Amino acid sequence: NLIRVAGDYIADEVWYRVTQVVINIEDIQSYAATTVLEALQAPTCHENMVKVGAYILGEFGNLIAGDERSGPLVQFRLLHSMFHLCSNTTKYILLSTYVKFINLFPEIKADIEEVLSNDNQVRNSDAEIQQRAIEYTKLSQIASTDLLATVLEEMPQFAERESSLLAKLKKKSNTLVREKDEVMGSPRLPPAIQSSEPATIDLPSTNGASPDLVQLGGGESPVLNTYSNTPPSTNGAEPSLLDMFGSTPSDPNVLQQAQVQVGLPPYDESTQPNFPAFICSRNNGVLFENDVIQIGVKSEFTGPQGRVTVFYGNKSPYPYQNFKTHLFLGQSDGSALRLGGQAIAQVVAAGAQVPQVITATCVSAFREIPMLQVGYSISGVPRTVTLRLPIMLNKYYKGMSMNTQDFFTRWKNLGMPGQEFQKVFQATKPMDTDAVRSKVQGFGLQLLDGVDPRPDNLVAAGIVQTESAQIGCLVRLEPSKPAQMYRLTMRSAREGTAELLVNLLAQDL
Repeated sequence: NLIRVAGDYIADEVWYRVTQVVINIEDIQSYAATTVLEALQAPTCHENMVKVGAYILGEFGNLIAGDERSGPLVQFRLLHSMFHLCSNTTKYILLSTYVKFINLFPEIKADIEEVLSNDNQVRNSDAEIQQRAIEYTKLSQIASTDLLATVLEEMPQFAERESSLLAKLKKKSNTLVREKDEVMGSPRLPPAIQSSEPATIDLPSTNGASPDLVQLGGGESPVLNTYSNTPPSTNGAEPSLLDMFGSTPSDPNVLQQAQVQVGLPPYDESTQPNFPAFICSRNNGVLFENDVIQIGVKSEFTGPQGRVTVFYGNKSPYPYQNFKTHLFLGQSDGSALRLGGQAIAQVVAAGAQVPQVITATCVSAFREIPMLQVGYSISGVPRTVTLRLPIMLNKYYKGMSMNTQDFFTRWKNLGMPGQEFQKVFQATKPMDTDAVRSKVQGFGLQLLDGVDPRPDNLVAAGIVQTESAQIGCLVRLEPSKPAQMYRLTMRSAREGTAELLVNLLAQDL
């Protein structure tokens, strides 16, 4: 009701909190969807109500779609009727809602794609609107149903913590009491005596769930999960004045330089069960998470240069002390891959998120996946976690286009010993043609349609971009659905490179 009546005059924190409460309490989600739909149908509607309505209907509109008065097309047309009246920030949310609708309501996919592909969006002067419209359109056209459902899955619940609104109100209340005492001539008491309420720390205004501490999308408002945008957060929180368990606090202003060592430490694959998805399908995402820490990455690769930003999110109620990171290269990769790690603070406050930039330069073909070891202590108890970093040779791929004649000419020229590697292996995931095509493209290769006479076979080409050489690679993937097996053949200009890349690609198939 507050948003309905005074939507343009309330702080963004209010509607952020509304969406958090709705997502966390399953019993009210259907009610919330019905309520916002009714509010959007009013003769006048504040823009903040449009934001809340778009967010909630994008997540839970399917719960009320059984009634013809709130069917899929009704929801879509109602929201889109306000699109031209909204600011660009709200349009970002609406576009994300539309692509969410494609997943929730496949029957209106054509109507939504028509809007997304309209010149008003794809040629918009605002780069963010243009980018979202184009990417969402391509996503709906290229992705399989399963992939689309994964990308556009419902937002996870947010971790419970004190509302930032309540913290601000308490802080403001204490300030007003002190000001009143000074005006009335009362002696100013120490803060600990002024109020019997426990002291509050204004923790970052975050959503608190898995994608919240590790903010991979970097938006200004809680846009739908498509880009993992969350309400704004700050990295800082006041450190504890006293460690209850007696550990010696580190100086938070002292930066710890990341160390790079040659030789990989012991590694347990069960620590990162979803790591194979980073080979083909992801550059961003959560690498590891438990009850006290969340570690995520955001990666970008251009030519032989790679930049991986690692986000460390403190989920515990206590600060991390003696926070350190170490990077490890394979024994034979000391000169093939050049790593550098940004210095990082030794103290990470409770609820805070700390980024660390790691640079990775591909000098020549490297064999092993580099590792990251994170060490810290909570209340005097040391903890260590060892992870693989998503820095693989295929990340330095650039797709290469060619016609049938050029492909077979180059294929025949790459016939020397060591230039070809072939692997026959069992499929570990469903052999969906669209999904396999997407993985081959995500691996960095350019698919060459029409080159192979058998339509089920995939042919692709690419160049590994290193500082020392450009390594051309040709690939042929032959699936056998009756046997649930693949035969993967690769030829490469550099001896040994084909074997490395075939073994990588096979992991995600």
